[in-house]
Amino acid sequence: MTDTCAADTVEEQEFSYRPLVWLAVATFSMGIDGYVLTGLLPTIAADLHVSVAAAGQLMSAFALTAAFAGPVLGTVTSRWERRTTIATALAVFVLGNLVVGLATTYPIAFAGRVLAALGACLLNAAVSGYVIAVTPVGHRGKALSFVLGGLLTATALGVPVGLVIGQSSWRYPMILVAVMGTIALAGILRGLPRRRLPAGRLTDQLRPLARPRLLGSLLVTSGILAGSFTCFTYAVLILGPSFPAGWMIIAIMFGYGVASALGNAITGRLADRFPAPRVLTVVLIVLLLNSVLGLAGLLLTSATALAVVGVSWFFFQGAGNGGAAVPQQVRLGGLAPESAAIVMALNGSAISLGAAFGSAVGGIALTAGSAPSGLLGVAAVILAATVVLHLIVSRP
Repeated sequence: MTDTCAADTVEEQEFSYRPLVWLAVATFSMGIDGYVLTGLLPTIAADLHVSVAAAGQLMSAFALTAAFAGPVLGTVTSRWERRTTIATALAVFVLGNLVVGLATTYPIAFAGRVLAALGACLLNAAVSGYVIAVTPVGHRGKALSFVLGGLLTATALGVPVGLVIGQSSWRYPMILVAVMGTIALAGILRGLPRRRLPAGRLTDQLRPLARPRLLGSLLVTSGILAGSFTCFTYAVLILGPSFPAGWMIIAIMFGYGVASALGNAITGRLADRFPAPRVLTVVLIVLLLNSVLGLAGLLLTSATALAVVGVSWFFFQGAGNGGAAVPQQVRLGGLAPESAAIVMALNGSAISLGAAFGSAVGGIALTAGSAPSGLLGVAAVILAATVVLHLIVSRP
């Protein structure tokens, strides 16, 4: 008993945020890249001589490539040394962004987005697996919160950052992402300890993927993102009538990012104190109630009330979406620790597919005649189904 306590004490003392700093910088650059083009599509279309719809496919190409290539690359590299994997993925990501930033034609820009997505999906899986592997169990929640905080904050800040920096040229944000990624790469090569995961047989690492509970948990990830992006994609339409000035939307997006980071930080610590599924249950219920109450509030007629309700709903959504990531990662890591690289790659795919599904469902609802505020009701239905699935897969 004494030896065990001593070992635990040493393990606690050995934990440090220092080697994780550069991973957070890397995930921040990756998050910015995923959304920085959203507000710049008309400019990109004009510069590359394509339609706005074609320019929008640069985002779709990134999301779909990440969704389908992530599990493949995660499986192929699952037994590689982790620092090498992270550095390789980040280098490919940086190269892809440079290609986009310097592209003279649409096909070159499209190829660059695919290349960046290949690096990003592997980077996401490798970083999460590395953090879980090197962090004592009692600190995994806040360690993941620290590293993923960069990604979650950047996800929301990507649009306003792109709009601000891209005023002169849409290429500047892409170059900025590449520069940030290069800085992170240098820090990782210099300060991140090497780590090799247990070299079990690949068939053994793939075996947990046949567990219904694990697959159901991955669907929970998709449900959370689908509920979010049903509204987030069209947030300008929902909030625009109350906040017509462009700078107002930028400020609100910034507030969303702050709320997301706060939610992520809070649940990261809660996941170290309480079972991760229980923390996730609370977060999901908050997201569901927020959608229902937000929908009811947006039926009000007072302009002031609509503005207050709209911002409150949006910020609570940001906090909930940010807060769901860490307990979900901890839960998935606990379900299959021997397959962390592959599971985290699949979780990245679940995120991308959920976001794409949510955006598509929101677009279909609007095309069918739904008012923008009605998207909160669509999100509530998706989140209700997600809560039910989560409770089923979380049963002992």
